Amino acid sequence: MARQLTNAKPKNMKKTLSSFKKYIGNHKYAFVFIGLLVILSTSISLWGTYQIKTVVNRYVLKNDYHGLVSFIILMAIVYFIGATATAIYKQLMVHTAQSIVQELRNDLFAKMQKLPISYFDGHPHGEIMSRFTNDLDTIQDALNNCFDTLIQSFIMIVGTLILIFVLSWKLSLIVFACMILMYFLIQYLSQRSKKYFKKQQNAMGYLNGFIEEMVDGIKVVKVFNHEKENSIEFDYRNQELYDSAVEALTYSGRTIPTVVSISYFNYALVASIGGLFAINGIMDLGSLSSYLVFVRQTAMPINQFTQQLNFILAAMAGAERIFDLMNESEEVDEGKVTLTQVEILEDGSMQESDHYTGYWAWRHPRDNGIELVELKGDVRFHDVVFGYNETHPILKDINLFAKPGQKIAFVGSTGAGKTTIINLINRFYDITKGSITYDGIDVKLIKKDDLRKSISIVLQDTHLFTGTIADNIRYGKLDASDEEVIEAAKLANADSFIRRLPNGYQTMLSSDGTNLSQGQRQLLAIARAAICNPPVLILDEATSSIDTRTEKLIEKGMDRLMENRTVFVIAHRLSTVRNSDAIMVLDHGQIIERGSHDELLEKKGRYYQLYTGQFELD
Repeated sequence: MARQLTNAKPKNMKKTLSSFKKYIGNHKYAFVFIGLLVILSTSISLWGTYQIKTVVNRYVLKNDYHGLVSFIILMAIVYFIGATATAIYKQLMVHTAQSIVQELRNDLFAKMQKLPISYFDGHPHGEIMSRFTNDLDTIQDALNNCFDTLIQSFIMIVGTLILIFVLSWKLSLIVFACMILMYFLIQYLSQRSKKYFKKQQNAMGYLNGFIEEMVDGIKVVKVFNHEKENSIEFDYRNQELYDSAVEALTYSGRTIPTVVSISYFNYALVASIGGLFAINGIMDLGSLSSYLVFVRQTAMPINQFTQQLNFILAAMAGAERIFDLMNESEEVDEGKVTLTQVEILEDGSMQESDHYTGYWAWRHPRDNGIELVELKGDVRFHDVVFGYNETHPILKDINLFAKPGQKIAFVGSTGAGKTTIINLINRFYDITKGSITYDGIDVKLIKKDDLRKSISIVLQDTHLFTGTIADNIRYGKLDASDEEVIEAAKLANADSFIRRLPNGYQTMLSSDGTNLSQGQRQLLAIARAAICNPPVLILDEATSSIDTRTEKLIEKGMDRLMENRTVFVIAHRLSTVRNSDAIMVLDHGQIIERGSHDELLEKKGRYYQLYTGQFELD
């Protein structure tokens, strides 16, 4: 068995099977061929056992050695055909199962890319990852181990019952009674073991979560000398796992001995009565020989068939969770305005170009044709209202404008709505009321991919991907040359520390860049934003993880980066927003003050209190 099962079963088997039918249908001919080969292989096995009767009656009892050798050669040829069929369907089953899992994984990943940010906000990442790991693994195990085995076990059970009835219906009554007893005992022990295996899985998850938490927080553990307390807690949780595992394996371990014991009893009883039948001429010796072999092999297919059904139920439960994710509502995008390369003609007008010119425009379909609107980076909010829940608005009547090349800063306490405003500009969320325009075009009319292509963001929580430093910078523009990568790094003042690394730009990063300091990781994120050369730049606490000295080092680079761009800045350090064209002070989703640094200080309002330390940013 690939793994022990819990009580996991699909809530809606019909719906799950209907969704899964598409993937099975893509390989229906392979499954039909596999099924035919399984039937051929299993039928040959049943035929071979039945032919013991012929061998004994026709050749052994009559001392026909020549006939015996000829028949053995025939059986060898037939068994070779059966073995070949088994080898072929086993290999074909592996390829088919892997193809289905690959298709599922591709579709699942593609679906995940289309889900809105709100979905990821409301679902733990571990839960999403379990679809790609546990659920797909369960389906893979079922396809690899169950489809052919289920058919084989079913044919073996039905074929064996038919043939033993043909050989002796009287003895078969005993076998039927033992098989019914065997089935109910297997069901009882399976249910008990699954109950405890579920407890074992819960205890294991509980223990693994504790271990992961302790590993992540090992510094805190050592700072507060909690090693002893943690060891006591670990021993307690480990004991729970031990107790549940013992119970689970105890019941699971009883299944095979119980089945084997009943099988031996059945065999001994049938052999004894069958021997009396043969002595009294009620049954011939050849039939008894075949019959006893059939009796010996009845237990295994019953046990296999029951377990394979449980595996399929578990796989369908995993498939149901996968299809539930696939049925989630995708991010809606009804925009028709797209970005296009343009070249500027001598008269100042624009026309579309099929090669890189360095100039971009919005391609805006109109009733009377296509209008080209120059991409400048003019962003405006008009009476914007927004709430993650419509009954509880977070932003209320937000009005602001950012002309091309202006730097707009947002300050305020945690929860004031600063990051929410940023999320609305690139349409991670759609507003409840009002409108947001970009170069005079409502952002709802712009295709989201094109909108986000024109905006670059440096987030507070930096994420670096596994790969080289150059690859991580190039993530902002996948076709960027090495020269562009280096220029972007220089712009963010990251070039100097990169060159001091052993392999420079080819230094490999892993585990989110843990081999770099937090400040260095932030500099790479800024370089990644710089390389795509966007007209609008968003810095969400971009320097929060950088010390004061490093912050000053990048100020000039940031100034160069912000030249001729519309920039939105969120910062707790008010020193980073002093040179902004306009500073917006937010409180409870409303703009309560706006103006330049000097203007706001003169007002001696909330910004003055924040700047002078009379009011803390929580």
